[in-house]
Amino acid sequence: MTKTQYKNNTKKLISWAKAYYVDDNPIATDEEYDTLYHKVLEYEENNPEHKLLDSPTQRIGGTVIDGFSKSSHIKPMWSMEDIFDSDELVKWIDRLKKTTIKLPKLFCEPKFDGASMNLLYQDGNLIKATTRGDGKIGEDVTHNIKTMHSIPLSIEYKETIEIRGEVVIRKDDFNGVNKDRVASGKEAFANPRNASSGSLRQLDPKETAKRKLVFYPWGLGENSLENENLSDKMKFITMLGFLASPTTKEILGTGDVSEAKAITSDKFIIDEIEEYYRYLIASRDDIAMMMDGMVIKVENVELQEELGYTNKYPRWMVAYKFPAVEKVTKIKTITLQVGRTGVVTPVAEVEAVDIDGAVVNRATLHNFDEIERKDLRVGDSVIIIRSGDVIPKITKVLKDRRDGSEIEIKRVTKCPNCGKELLDEGILLKCQNLNCSARVINNIKYFASKGCMNIDGLGESIVKTLYDNSIVVQISDLYNINRDEVLKLDGFKDKRVDNLIKSIENSKGVEAWRFLRSLGAEHIGETASKKICDRFGLKFFEISKDNLLEIDGIGEQIAESFVEFIRVNSKKVQELMDIINPVIIEKEEIKESLFNGKKVVLTGTMSQSRGEIKKLLEGLGATVGSAVSKKTDYLIYGESAGSKLDKAKTLDVKCITETEMRDSVSSTE
Repeated sequence: MTKTQYKNNTKKLISWAKAYYVDDNPIATDEEYDTLYHKVLEYEENNPEHKLLDSPTQRIGGTVIDGFSKSSHIKPMWSMEDIFDSDELVKWIDRLKKTTIKLPKLFCEPKFDGASMNLLYQDGNLIKATTRGDGKIGEDVTHNIKTMHSIPLSIEYKETIEIRGEVVIRKDDFNGVNKDRVASGKEAFANPRNASSGSLRQLDPKETAKRKLVFYPWGLGENSLENENLSDKMKFITMLGFLASPTTKEILGTGDVSEAKAITSDKFIIDEIEEYYRYLIASRDDIAMMMDGMVIKVENVELQEELGYTNKYPRWMVAYKFPAVEKVTKIKTITLQVGRTGVVTPVAEVEAVDIDGAVVNRATLHNFDEIERKDLRVGDSVIIIRSGDVIPKITKVLKDRRDGSEIEIKRVTKCPNCGKELLDEGILLKCQNLNCSARVINNIKYFASKGCMNIDGLGESIVKTLYDNSIVVQISDLYNINRDEVLKLDGFKDKRVDNLIKSIENSKGVEAWRFLRSLGAEHIGETASKKICDRFGLKFFEISKDNLLEIDGIGEQIAESFVEFIRVNSKKVQELMDIINPVIIEKEEIKESLFNGKKVVLTGTMSQSRGEIKKLLEGLGATVGSAVSKKTDYLIYGESAGSKLDKAKTLDVKCITETEMRDSVSSTE
């Protein structure tokens, strides 16, 4: 085989694989594919310098990795606001109208139940695949993603682009995976989402390849596409070789329909959304992937930018979740969980029941007041519901099915974990013992979690093992772990222990707000921690209740709780501060410039990457968007500028070249 023949045969393999895995229209037999595949593989082994990055032989590697590294997204991957009924849909529509006046065109598609993924392509090649994580930083799972034939290793597009979508497993394949797991003595996956996520976190890519995962794009992060409409962008992504959603629908906006319809208000648009929503619910058995709702997005990308974001969600899209699925089951027993703050929560253990593909065997009961209100007893038949990601809960006790064998559930007075007397606050029962093992373990777990100190490899099972073996009995012990003691434990090898100790050591010098949040004070989450640190830095011990009440969003209850927490735990907090040395990252002073407070859009080919120029402009006080609108103050353009430049001129937006922008920056330095 010559080098030219190798290239042609590689292209042929890629086209055959696409026809089989993406188009569902095979154009070669398995025997033909396998024969050509091995010829290509043989050539690559003899000529490794000629190996192409997108060769199908690169999909399933033989290397087993030690763990997963962190990876940042260029643009954040936002979560979505959930709505559950028509009333909430109308409220969302009304919020849109406050900004848009007339309802815009909307784009609807199924919400598949899987694992969100961000694919980064540069110069046409797949560079990195990253899980959603916390929206800013996820885990690099590129080695596993390459096993999926529905994800091209290269595309006919050279600009930097982030393609986002859902990694899912088809229902038939999901059932097959579970059947194999049970046959080999392993526990079955509870649902397709768990199967997808678990498959992506396999250290051996060959194991991932067995799961038959597929990728369905649903959006973009960083991109330079000039199209203003989401549906056009998604069609382009499909043309690059990605799967298209099995069904989508565009809903015309008020300004896109006849005057007669517009006069009848927005009801007809809401009716169309509801009609498609009902269609998807009716199609759940016919569509190969598990769906848990419908996503509604504003079609126009420019308008998306104008609508913007809340602290958590984009204002321009929402997930309309499917109705809760309910089943009848029986209460086997009640178990009690002790949280990190000492709150004792009753949990109903029920006879296992399959609800929409998820095996449910537990349901939250919140507190003993709810048990009394429902007159719930062990042995009762109950109706249990599960809706999307909502924790299964009991909605009704079927008292007419009682036979007299049911057992009354008594309100407890002692901690189920340590046996100490509980504080009864009415609705809440609390264990006050700070040394209660359940409280300590949960506190350590929370301290190490992603949103707090973000210590890799310190999950619940490891924390419990370290605690049970008296290696870590309080948070500060993490920073004095004896390597030799840990190596004596089952399942702990050199590499794993070294990685854990390194991760703990790397948590030192963390941002102050993360340290404050990790302490576990009630009501002090990410937002409150950032506000306190922005205002008072590291002077936690000097804050009075009145000081806290000066901060917007902090009320009496939070202020009192925090001050009391610091008073009781001041010694432990100070010890941790001395070990960890949290830091306040000073915000850079924004230089006075032409772009301070202005909305800027970039287009065309620049002398640096868009990311670098964006960082420069943001340092000058600018807000950099991706779409041109009337609210855009400046369009900065490079070579081969396209429709954005034309539109900016039409809207009388100030247009300047990259050189003019740099001259302006230089004049202010």
